[in-house]
Amino acid sequence: MADKILVTTGSGLEGYSIVEYLGFVSSQAILGSNFISGIAANMTDVARKDTAKLEQCREDAGKQLIKAAEKKGANAIIGVNMTYAPFEAGSFGIIVTGTAVKVAKNIAISDAVHKEIFVTNYYNRLVPRPVKIVLDGNSNEINMKVVCYNYNHEDIQAIRCDVEFTNLYDERLVIKNIDFVFSENINLSVIESDYVQSKVAPNDLLLLKDAKVILTKYATPRGVYACNDQPINVTLSTRRLEALKAKRGIDAVEKYRTDGMIWTCNCGHVNEEGSEECVVCGRKQKDIMTKATFNYEQMIDRMKEKEYVVEIKDVLMQYIKEIDSGMRLELLEIMESGLQYEKTRGNMKETVIEKVEKVFEDASIDE
Repeated sequence: MADKILVTTGSGLEGYSIVEYLGFVSSQAILGSNFISGIAANMTDVARKDTAKLEQCREDAGKQLIKAAEKKGANAIIGVNMTYAPFEAGSFGIIVTGTAVKVAKNIAISDAVHKEIFVTNYYNRLVPRPVKIVLDGNSNEINMKVVCYNYNHEDIQAIRCDVEFTNLYDERLVIKNIDFVFSENINLSVIESDYVQSKVAPNDLLLLKDAKVILTKYATPRGVYACNDQPINVTLSTRRLEALKAKRGIDAVEKYRTDGMIWTCNCGHVNEEGSEECVVCGRKQKDIMTKATFNYEQMIDRMKEKEYVVEIKDVLMQYIKEIDSGMRLELLEIMESGLQYEKTRGNMKETVIEKVEKVFEDASIDE
């Protein structure tokens, strides 16, 4: 029987819900008159005479039943019943019946659900910086809290903000004017709010991939302060952002870079070259400078201008002598794999470039 059609003798399938009933289906398979010696033979005699032929008859009837269900657009058959019947001239047959249905797999939500999402925007000055949204709850409701980086070690009592979630379909859910209260964690670098109710449905939790927080106000014992700045969006991919935070701290949002005139800190603030430490987070430039001498980002930028993997490989070959020998083989394997996949799967440009970035990113993080 076909794998894509689920079959049961019961009225339902465990773990699935019936979404549409498509109607009665039936099929039959007949064995010739020479199969049994007489119409009065009982089933025990039939089974003894030719078990293999009987089994083939059952299988043929089952296959025909599935074909009948597929024609109706079903992906399951319930209430399957098989009967044996004598026909004229001593022939013998098997009749199979059932109900064709469409089913959908149930999403299992445990009593305890949990998800943490890094915030992918930030403010480039000394305000409470939301860095992570934590969602906890059960199959009935989801609560959430925010984790903030507190550069000034201030006694942050509360923040008011909008939270924007994006799911895997790039659909947005915006929850406005949420008041997160901080009843503990006074004067710490990293502070966590109390939980508040969210509008996130439990079934949607696993689909969430991104969170942005737009800060409007925050309260301290000294007063209430407005934040009218526009936040900056993080440009790193989720994987690279997580790797950077693991190496450089939970508030890290950008890789260190410099052009000789200014340098960008891991916290995202752009400092003048003469500054030994970041104005916002206090990181020392000498501590976060990368040791790599090869400017792979320039090579990546050139690759992004190309259309196909064969052109991207040409760019790589122009830089290959400058790249550490330990990376060359891995990069060439990425190119060859991309060339092969592009023949059957279409354009592989984005995938190949992402893999090349990962090679250099992992190398810089391991330093």
